[in-house]
Amino acid sequence: MKKALIIVLILSLFTKLSKAQNFTFGTATQQEMDMTKYAKDTSAHAVVLQEFGESKMNVSSDDYIKVFFTYHVKIKIFDNKGFDNGTVQIPVYNNSNTDLYEDVSNIKGITTYKDDNGLTRQIELEDKKIYPVKENKHWANYKFALPGLRNGCIVEYQYTIESPYWENFHSWQFQTDIPKISSEYDVHIPGFWNYNASIRGFLKLDKNTSEIEKECFSSGGAHCDCSFITYGMHNIPAFIEEDAMTAPKNYRSAINFELVDYMNPYTGAKVRYTKEWKDVDYQLKTDSYFGRQLKRESLLKDRIIPVIAGKTDDLSKAKAIYAYLQKWFKWNEYSGISCVDGLNKALDSHSGSVADINFSLINALKAAGLKADAVILSTRENGSINSLYPVIGDFNYVVAKVDIGTDSYFLDATDPLLPFGMLPLKCLNGQGRVMSLDKPSYFVDLITKQKQKSTYSMEFTLQEDGKLKGTIINYSIGYDAYLKRKAIKKFNSTDEYIEAINSRLPKLKILKSTINALDSLDQPVGEIYEVEISLYDKVSNGNFTFNPFFLNKITENPFKMTDRLYPVDWGMASDQRNILTIHLAKGYIVATPPQTLNVEMPNNGGRFLSTYDPLDNTFTFSNIIQFNKGIYSPDEYPYLKELYNKIIQTEKGEMVFKKK
Repeated sequence: MKKALIIVLILSLFTKLSKAQNFTFGTATQQEMDMTKYAKDTSAHAVVLQEFGESKMNVSSDDYIKVFFTYHVKIKIFDNKGFDNGTVQIPVYNNSNTDLYEDVSNIKGITTYKDDNGLTRQIELEDKKIYPVKENKHWANYKFALPGLRNGCIVEYQYTIESPYWENFHSWQFQTDIPKISSEYDVHIPGFWNYNASIRGFLKLDKNTSEIEKECFSSGGAHCDCSFITYGMHNIPAFIEEDAMTAPKNYRSAINFELVDYMNPYTGAKVRYTKEWKDVDYQLKTDSYFGRQLKRESLLKDRIIPVIAGKTDDLSKAKAIYAYLQKWFKWNEYSGISCVDGLNKALDSHSGSVADINFSLINALKAAGLKADAVILSTRENGSINSLYPVIGDFNYVVAKVDIGTDSYFLDATDPLLPFGMLPLKCLNGQGRVMSLDKPSYFVDLITKQKQKSTYSMEFTLQEDGKLKGTIINYSIGYDAYLKRKAIKKFNSTDEYIEAINSRLPKLKILKSTINALDSLDQPVGEIYEVEISLYDKVSNGNFTFNPFFLNKITENPFKMTDRLYPVDWGMASDQRNILTIHLAKGYIVATPPQTLNVEMPNNGGRFLSTYDPLDNTFTFSNIIQFNKGIYSPDEYPYLKELYNKIIQTEKGEMVFKKK
């Protein structure tokens, strides 16, 4: 049966252009050899001159239907900082319990360079320099380094991967960490197979053609046409990573394929591959290491009776159970959405995976009569999930959700320092899927009401010897309290933590210290320090300089790009406030007061405010840095960048205390 392949595309209408074509191996033009920089990105250490890939399905020599992927690239390396582009890894996959990885063949490599006399030379890659390395039971790499690298050389290599995994039809990465002049990808898909194809990233295809290839596929007496599609981009900028972002793969321009269904060429039977959520619900609810583990309330019931004794309301019960299991377990650093060895072993060993620990929490909450479900999600580093149809492989983490009254609380008991109702930043990544055992699953937004908030209150007296003596009181609130606890707990004692502060701020000497609520996770962390600060006398005339931003001073703008095409994602809002009061020594005045400023982003997005209030021989200087959203769109990027510029410029300013 012949059937035209349907490709669902998230992109503009097809533009009819010429077919993509591979290029001749081992050739370099004089113009390419003479390049000393890439005009569209003069900071680039290397540039892809040409890149071509092709995937097609065919019958292999062992009579199995396989996907054949051919890759060919030519890269200009300008200087030694681009030499890493001459080291290559070809990943191959194995989805079985044997060592039957995908096959790699026809590996060729060559380096073209100019010798010391200006003559063009070439060195070919030797087969014995190619090393297969098994990484784990599912992945291996073919590794090699192209020979003869030097400034100005051109490296080129190609290979073919033969894969039996139709579901893993090869994706294509248009955008990487170096710019590309040309990148094109041909796909030939027989009509027996039906894939969803989607483009990620913010760059638009400038080449996209589609046509039917007649009688292109034949197997077991069955024949069909193919869809032949070419995707192309030219003058592709390098993808630059910056602070405050989720997984880069969410934003790099790429084409990905998902198998929907296929018709068996031998039997004519149609097999659906992409599942609906109702299929995934049934699969997970009946799975031995997922759904069955979530029905084990009896395993925890006797354990929690003394834990919730005397607790009269549901919230108190939930908090007590959460705190108990936080202390009981130590996370073994293994993620995933399913239990590894089961809850019995995890409870007995006091150690387990994310699922082992949080499934135990869910069962304990249910044993106490509370409504609790599992929420599967993808962490920020793992990337975003496909919202159009379920892809279980997108999910790599699971947390608990408990409903108390009209409120829902998300819980992760793997971290002993996380307060009740707070998820770690890595989990704040769009949406999660609530897997309820008694009703269909559904999406839920993973957002937090918590802020990263801190307040510093400082009161000093200026001594005639040029020292400031007084008190610093800092309260870390919300997510900032969690980060503060983690920072302090890294040290063997609070004394070591204090020593580290003294080392980081050599002009500051802590005379006495108190840290409050370090183990009370629902409370702000309070730090109280009696300090002495030595000021700097520039000209030995009794005048002293002081930078009022000596704590948490911002010296570098995290946002450096002219334009950023992907959002700024901190995960949560933040608020930092500093209040400084200084009583001057007799006979001193403030000759150079600090700069006052009020800069606000549009639509109440954030602000930087500094105020100066002098009174007799005392003054108060206050400043606030607020970012009122966890996520900012690319359109707001210039305002964020400019706000940081204003903050940095202001915080450079020094005060001068002058003797009358």
